Amino acid sequence: MNEVLSLKGKFDHIANRSRPGSPKLPTGAKVSADKLQQLIDDLETMKKYWADHRDIIPGMLISAFYIKIAAKSNRISGFFSKGQAPNEKVVGAKFGQDAEKKDRHIITYYVSKEDVANSIKHAFEVKKILNNQFGGEIDYKTFNAEKNINKLDFDHYDIARTMFKKIIADAWFVEKFAVDENGAKGSDYRIVTLYNTGQATKEVLKRVGINISNDQMLDDQTVRLAENDINLLNERAPYLVAMAAVDLSKYSSADFGINDSFEDMTIPAPTSEPVVGVIDTPFDQDVYFADWVDYVDCIDSNIPQEPNDSNHGTCVDSIIVDGPSLNPELDDGCGRFKVKHFGVALSSSRTSSFTLIRQIRNIIRNNQEIKVWNLSLGSETEVNKNFISAEGAALDQLQVEYNVIFVVSATNRRPEDSKTKRIGAPADSINSLVVGAVDKDNNVPSYSRKGGVLSFFIKPDISCFGGDINGYMKVVDSDGRIDERGTSFSAAWITRKLAYLIEIMGLSREVAKALIIDSAYGWGDLPKNHDYVGNGIVPTNIKDILETPSDEIRFVIQGVSDKWNTYNYNLPIPIDKDDKYPFFARATLCYFSKCSRAQGVDYTNTELDLYLGRIKDNGRIDSINENHQSDLSDIAVREEDARSNFRKWDTVKHINQTVKSSARPKKAYKNPMWGISIKSKDRLGHNNRKNIPFGIVVTLKEMNGENRIDDFIQRLNLRGWIVTKIDIQERINVYNQAEQDIEWD
Repeated sequence: MNEVLSLKGKFDHIANRSRPGSPKLPTGAKVSADKLQQLIDDLETMKKYWADHRDIIPGMLISAFYIKIAAKSNRISGFFSKGQAPNEKVVGAKFGQDAEKKDRHIITYYVSKEDVANSIKHAFEVKKILNNQFGGEIDYKTFNAEKNINKLDFDHYDIARTMFKKIIADAWFVEKFAVDENGAKGSDYRIVTLYNTGQATKEVLKRVGINISNDQMLDDQTVRLAENDINLLNERAPYLVAMAAVDLSKYSSADFGINDSFEDMTIPAPTSEPVVGVIDTPFDQDVYFADWVDYVDCIDSNIPQEPNDSNHGTCVDSIIVDGPSLNPELDDGCGRFKVKHFGVALSSSRTSSFTLIRQIRNIIRNNQEIKVWNLSLGSETEVNKNFISAEGAALDQLQVEYNVIFVVSATNRRPEDSKTKRIGAPADSINSLVVGAVDKDNNVPSYSRKGGVLSFFIKPDISCFGGDINGYMKVVDSDGRIDERGTSFSAAWITRKLAYLIEIMGLSREVAKALIIDSAYGWGDLPKNHDYVGNGIVPTNIKDILETPSDEIRFVIQGVSDKWNTYNYNLPIPIDKDDKYPFFARATLCYFSKCSRAQGVDYTNTELDLYLGRIKDNGRIDSINENHQSDLSDIAVREEDARSNFRKWDTVKHINQTVKSSARPKKAYKNPMWGISIKSKDRLGHNNRKNIPFGIVVTLKEMNGENRIDDFIQRLNLRGWIVTKIDIQERINVYNQAEQDIEWD
């Protein structure tokens, strides 16, 4: 077996020197004067609509209905461009469906009446040019030929050449402009997010007739409203609502336990073991491992607690603290962990999501020494297809702000639920490591809920054994040891592995997350049932993550993306006697992105795109997955393909070559090195691409079964890399020495 290598080397950073080219129409596209008139009519309708609603907000909320999922470069650039670029005026985005049931963007802009008037004027001039110069219609061939546009005499029209091109391109990609009135449907308390109109939310709601206190504010745009206020908002200003979700939720536990059987159990006293944070239902302080758990009760003392309310939290802790003793066949080699447990919800009653989010924020803020957190509470309500839950968004923000990581269970389905019931909050958290379950035969268990978030994010991220009717898991609750099943318990096992990698092995959270996801993916393709198991099933023993077969080389790299391109072209992959590379390769990249819940489906602010492979003679990387999104080539990649095939805007990237017996080594170019490049994109233009830590796991498999790790290490040393073997026993010794108390004379 080979140990995983940790590589440290210098990454260079370079800004993107290329500039957006002249607007183009895609092949087959045509824009007519009639289409321009239709868009003008839409905007005139918007003027009349907002003239009647000027008492609430000074500007206009107008939604552009695009003809497809639009890349940032395909968003409108001519319409709504007075003062600021249109992209700076985006306040929301969601997916709708066109007449053919295909997903398309609906993007909402907050604009001024002057902006709309200016857009109407430009569209009218473009329509005039189409009628006077092109017979009422221009196709992609004519438009894309610069000479056809350059010969036009724009002195005769009240529009510049560049704006003419922008309006034409906009008119192709946008079907219509309209007001997208969402409202906040439903009774009971709701968590409502308003569009950002540059006005204080309290003042806007006051104009509607709703008075709120600071205690009702979750953030600058999100409030908790009662039923009567929701009805008033729907009646007077439904256009203000970007999204709304139920507040009082049933955060269900597993509750699949059977065969109660009390047995006396013992455990040594805790010493220097790492501490894991758990946020769950209460903890029973009478169980045999109670000394390992520091319990903090965060539940209102006025709320009565039922005897069974502590079962779920206690069961989760039993796995984190002493899982291998309870389930010897599942021994992961990670030892035991101490737990600091915060009881925040009751299994017997509904919990306010609003209150829960505030509690979690306070817990993380006041316990920053804890880096790995387990959260196995899940809402029975399905996540929305067009926006991240308030709970999920809160976890994403906390992970960026406090350098922590959450392990979240993928929630459970009840027998009476639909077999395709979607996961519940907060399992839609993009930055978190969301865990699904499999049974003892690695099949999807009976209680799994269907994942997938915002149409293309893979959730859950990974899966491991969670038990089912063909084989349960042993856990401990108030009555003793019982048989259980559920994603809460698969998540607890992954929490142990993540804490081991971070706290004992000393790895960054980005590298640790990448190692776990990479181990689940392996050399295969994305599982067909990935909506339930994610990227794959994680090996049981930690050694299978930190060690590889002798014909494989696995190494990890951590770095920081600071500009458009963060790169190292100095990776000396061993070559054979024919100057060829006898390796298959795969890689996994993980990072934590700032997110904007108000942006709806365009949720993550930052994109890191991974390129790994040989360096071609033109100086570009021949990436192992044939990715051409940002390599400055002439190969166009559709936005839909970029998202589905290359995981664009996802915080996890996995690229791999398929292992085939017929494969042959690939030649080396003039430059015999391989390169790694991280290309970054900033969706909102707010410098979100700066100082983003990332972790990369790369695995090389020798085609002929040879062990080439010593050759690789020697080459790395010659090229200036600092190479360290991640030796499990050595790092355990280092951890134990570091945790020893020193007695001073």
